[in-house]
Amino acid sequence: MPRLKYASVVRVLVILGLFCLWVQIMLSASNGGIYRDGEELMNANETSEQVLALVPPELHKYLTVHPKNISANSTEKAGPKNVTEIRKLIERYNDAQIIHNEDIFGPVQNDTIIIAVQVHTRLTYLRHLIVSLAQARDIDRTLIIFSHDYYDEEINNLVKSIDFTKVMQIFYPYSIQVHPHEFPGMDPNDCPRDAKFEQAIKLKCNNALHPDLHGHYREAKYTQTKHHWWWKANRIFNQLQCTAGHTGMVVFLEEDHYVAEDFIHMLHLLRATADKSCPQCEILSLGTYLKTYQYHVNGDKRKKQLTLSYIQQVKAANEERRRRQQETQTWNFQVYPNIYSATQKVEITPWHSSMHNMGFAFNRTVWNYIMELQDQFCAYDDYNWDYSLLHLSQNRPGREKFKVILCKGPRVFHIGECGFHHKKSNCNASTVISKVQKLLQNAKSYMYPSRVTATITAGGTKHNKKLVKGNGGWGDIRDQELCANMTRIGRQNRKYVYFT
Repeated sequence: MPRLKYASVVRVLVILGLFCLWVQIMLSASNGGIYRDGEELMNANETSEQVLALVPPELHKYLTVHPKNISANSTEKAGPKNVTEIRKLIERYNDAQIIHNEDIFGPVQNDTIIIAVQVHTRLTYLRHLIVSLAQARDIDRTLIIFSHDYYDEEINNLVKSIDFTKVMQIFYPYSIQVHPHEFPGMDPNDCPRDAKFEQAIKLKCNNALHPDLHGHYREAKYTQTKHHWWWKANRIFNQLQCTAGHTGMVVFLEEDHYVAEDFIHMLHLLRATADKSCPQCEILSLGTYLKTYQYHVNGDKRKKQLTLSYIQQVKAANEERRRRQQETQTWNFQVYPNIYSATQKVEITPWHSSMHNMGFAFNRTVWNYIMELQDQFCAYDDYNWDYSLLHLSQNRPGREKFKVILCKGPRVFHIGECGFHHKKSNCNASTVISKVQKLLQNAKSYMYPSRVTATITAGGTKHNKKLVKGNGGWGDIRDQELCANMTRIGRQNRKYVYFT
C-alpha cells in the first residue's frame, strides 16, 4: 500500500513539473519568444550559408542573433514589460521624434526620399530587408521610418544598429499589444466572429448592432493592419516635425519585402518618365507580384520570351489577405533581358490594389487627394487598407482613378512565405530569400538602366470593374470612428488617447 501511495505521489509531481514547464514556455513565448502576438515566427537563426554567401561580410551584423536580453547596444531595461510600461515607452518614442544618424548624414530636406516600413513581428524577414536596403545606391540620402505595432526590444535594437542612413522609429499607439483585453484589441464582451445577428442581440455583446456586410463580427488581429497603415500615413504626412514641409516621395514597404540595389535609381527614373509622359500619374510602383518565370530561347538568342503568371500571383496576394490557404507555387527566378535591359519597359495603367500595392510611392499632393475622401477610406467595409484606397480612387468626384507608372522588371520583392497565414510544413525563409538574391545577382548587369520606354495600357476588365462592396471585416462602428479620429488628432496635434 505505501508503495502505491509513493508511486501516485511521483506521478503527480511529474505531471505538475510538466505543467509548470509548459506554462513557462507559454509565458516566454508571449513576451517575445517563439510567438509574438499570436504569430508564429521562424527561427531567428534560419539564415543558411547559401544566403550568407550572397551578403557582404560587413552586413552580416544585421543577420546576427544576439542572446536574449543581452542585445548589442541595448540601453533599455532587460526582461518582459507590462502594458503600462510599454505604453509609456511608446509615448516617449513618439514624442521625441528622434532621427538617428542625422549628425552623420545631414538633416531631412523637403525632397528627401522617405521609406516607410510597416513592422509587426517578423524579425527574420526584417533582417533581410535591412540588408537589402543597406546595399542600395544612394540609401544614405534617404530617411527610413520604421512604424511598429508591436514593441520588442530585439527589433528595436536591430533598427537602432542601422548605420548606413537616417532612421526614425514610430509606434502605433492603439495596438492589440497595449490593448489586449479592450478595444481596439479583443474585449471579452465583443461578439464572436460567427455569431448570428439574433444571437448577438441576445448576448448583448458590445458590437451586436454592427456586423460587417457578410454578417460577421470584427476580428482585432485583422483590423489592426488597416488601422496601422492609416495611422502611419497620417503620422508621416500630418504630424512629424521633420516632414512638415516635405514634398518628396514616400515609398511604402513592409517588413517582408526585399529591394534591389537600384530601386532608388528606378524611383527617380519613374518620376522623370511620369513628368514627361504621364503628368497625371499620381503613384509610382516598384514591385509587381511576379513569382514563376518561364525562360524560352527560340533559336535566336537575342529573342527571349517571358511568361508571367500575373493571374496566379494576384490570386495568391489576395488569398493571403483573405485568410485563404495559399496555393502551392514554385519559385524559379531567372534573368530576362526583356524586363532587365539597358532600355527597360515601364507600364502606365489605372492603379489597382492587388497589383500595385508593393513598394508603391506617392507624395503630399496625392495624400491631399486622399484626405479629401478620408471618410470613404474609414467607412468602407473592407479590412484591407489597399482595397479601401481602391474604393476611394474609384469614387473621386470629377477626377479619374489613380494612375500608376510601374516597373515591368520588379525592384521590390515579397519574401514573406512563412508566418501567420502560411502553415506549410516545409516553410523555409532562406529558400525564398536565396532565390531572390540569385535573381538580383544574375540581373546585376541590367541594373541602373539609362532610360525606360513607357507603354500605356487600359488594364484588364476585372481591374477596371468598379467595386460594389468590400471584403468585410470593417463593419464595427468603433473601427470606423477610430480610423476617422486618427486624422483629427493629426490635424489638431493632440496627445494620443489610450482606451481604458
